[in-house]
Amino acid sequence: MRSELGGFVVPVRELYAHSRSGVSGSRHALEDHLRGSAALARGFGQVFGAGELAGYLALIHDVGKGTCSWRDKLLHVEGQGGGRVGIPHKHAGTVLADRYTQLAFGAVVFGHHGGLPGMEKLKSELVKALPGGEYAESVGEAIRAVEELIPQIHPEHRLVVPSWLTDLSKKEGRLGLDLLVRMLYSCVVDADFLDTSAHFEATAARVRAPADMAALLERYEMRRAKMLAGRQLSPVDGLRQSVYEQACAASSGPPGVYVLHVPTGGAKTLAAGGFALRHAAAHGKQRVVLAVPYISITEQNAAVYRDLLDPDPGSDEQAVVLEHHSAVDLDAEEASAGLTPKQREELKARAHAAKLAAENWDAPFVVTTTVRLFESLFSHKPSPMRRLHNLAGSVVVLDEVQALPDRLLVPILSGLRGLADHFGVTVLLASATQPSFWELQKWEGLERRAVIEDPSQLFDALARVSYEWRMEEDVTLEGIAAKAAAFPQVLTVVGTTKDAARFHRHLGHHAAEGSLLHLSTRMTGGHRREVIAAVKELLAGGAAVQVVSTSLIEAGVDLDFPRVYRAWAPAESLQQAAGRCNRDGRLPAGTVVIFRPADGHTPRSSEYDAALQASETYFGPGRAFPDDLGALEGYYRLRYHLQQGGPDSGLGAELEDLRRKLDFPAVDRAFQMIDDGLSTPVVVIRHEEDREAIEKAVGQLRDPYRPCGPEVLRSLQQHTASLPRYEADAALRSGLAEPVTGDLLLWCGAYHHQRGLDPDEPEDRQSYAVM
Repeated sequence: MRSELGGFVVPVRELYAHSRSGVSGSRHALEDHLRGSAALARGFGQVFGAGELAGYLALIHDVGKGTCSWRDKLLHVEGQGGGRVGIPHKHAGTVLADRYTQLAFGAVVFGHHGGLPGMEKLKSELVKALPGGEYAESVGEAIRAVEELIPQIHPEHRLVVPSWLTDLSKKEGRLGLDLLVRMLYSCVVDADFLDTSAHFEATAARVRAPADMAALLERYEMRRAKMLAGRQLSPVDGLRQSVYEQACAASSGPPGVYVLHVPTGGAKTLAAGGFALRHAAAHGKQRVVLAVPYISITEQNAAVYRDLLDPDPGSDEQAVVLEHHSAVDLDAEEASAGLTPKQREELKARAHAAKLAAENWDAPFVVTTTVRLFESLFSHKPSPMRRLHNLAGSVVVLDEVQALPDRLLVPILSGLRGLADHFGVTVLLASATQPSFWELQKWEGLERRAVIEDPSQLFDALARVSYEWRMEEDVTLEGIAAKAAAFPQVLTVVGTTKDAARFHRHLGHHAAEGSLLHLSTRMTGGHRREVIAAVKELLAGGAAVQVVSTSLIEAGVDLDFPRVYRAWAPAESLQQAAGRCNRDGRLPAGTVVIFRPADGHTPRSSEYDAALQASETYFGPGRAFPDDLGALEGYYRLRYHLQQGGPDSGLGAELEDLRRKLDFPAVDRAFQMIDDGLSTPVVVIRHEEDREAIEKAVGQLRDPYRPCGPEVLRSLQQHTASLPRYEADAALRSGLAEPVTGDLLLWCGAYHHQRGLDPDEPEDRQSYAVM
């Protein structure tokens, strides 16, 4: 039997997975793709005891491409210059998964392009593939064609699940199955993407060899000693060394969940890295994943760890530290409301190729954000989930853990416990304001392993500030700006990006002395990094510098001001802001002024309101200061209680029910770490010398026929800022932004040299900001 179309004459047995590579000129043979993907997925799954299952699901994921209609349409599209084939090919592999594993794992195959389906959707689609169904004929044809090339698609026995899953109770078993499906999906999607990229790039699949954690630890210790020797001595250096030594000692303990409770300024970053690397070396962990709440901390911590871990300049060795905070949604199904129909079609055309640019965290030391981490865990889409399997057998450090959103604590704690219990993950919770997670039902019975024996002693020894309260009704942002302007070195932290921009203007109007600097997510990553570096240099030189920032500065950013103003916020934010004051203890005491501006703004959410209410109860004039550990414990208890209608309800318990139902899309919709879920990444060309490189990267992302790897998006991180979705939509409508891929935009409007994408800055065209 032969098939003819448009001049092509192709033997039936020549089955293809993908069109010609622009590099090699060859098509991707289906047998090569399935066997190559299976080998990769098997290796990924072996880390958590499911290698055979992961390999089999990858082996069958594209069996549906074994039909004449798929091959003929592929050749036709290729002859037309490229594009989507558009013929369903998911059902054949889903039938095989149901036959030789169980239906839940069929979701891995069915969703390998579009995302994990819910079980009801999967059941209805399976019916269409069975005898008498809509896809029965093509399913049979595909399986018959592929089994001649790959008889292993019919294993001798049904594949078994890891034994731990069958040992769980029915209720916990459903949650375990949910997590296992997610991990297997990650293995298959990453293997598929890697093998596909290798075809188009005409290279071998890019998978790193396991890191030598002992060698990395040795490098870390050597460079840390050199770094500390080059620093100016501080009165708190002895306490910081004690923290580090306790962290190193605790690292020899068994895998599990650890707590690093250290006051701000206690060198938590170095201690967390030392613990993680030592623990990884001692227990055979494959990587360290450090997650922080703010991009600013990601940028700073990544720079510190690169200095300590990356190879020397000129070395042929690969970089050790991967910094990943790109917020681009490559799986965005709905284009932004500001797009034209033509722009929407262009985005769809490049969608599949763009997904290959997603990060998979294949590096020994990953620095990312908590949003990216838990997005990977609770998404149902391929781009974020492809990296999930690389958490298995790792050390996960949650820095500034107090910033985890209350409304999602139940699924987050459940997921972390599942990773620790079944996937070889050790979790380190690091913060100066440790939440009371063990009082919640999800962590009942879980051993709490303390890194620091007596945190209260450290807090007493590192008390370096005095507090003042400005809570009167007549307090305003401009009034505080007038007072701050009188001091040569001062930091002010406010609640929103708009407040930050307006406070910066107020400082200018009051002729504040020295440099007036601004920090918010409306600035690009590179711009923020430049400002933080400039602030450090000015402070070190004793120069006058006044800074206004959103909360992104108050956790993990190593700055030392003699005076700090903090707009009223939840208690942990107040203490974190105080950590930027007299950080090195060189003054008898720094001054932290907590003020409540009548014209200030705060994030809008019920959990934020509960945190403010609990803060009012414990902290303020006549009550406790923010660094009172006893008051903080009571604060967290009350904060959680205010949001609970029962055991842990109000903290995301409903998501656990969705997980038990294996309703993956519903979990994804309900799990939104950013409350509005509407932050849009925007690439900005700030400097003319960057234009060529940025435009080249944007062009690669826009080209549907030349898929690129994650290094392209990685190169744009430093040039990316964030806008609320409604502003991004308005910018698209007015021509101030253009779509790139997914939800990523290219900015064409004004960019303020200090405030970035300033909502109050007039534009040449019609105003884009809907106020």
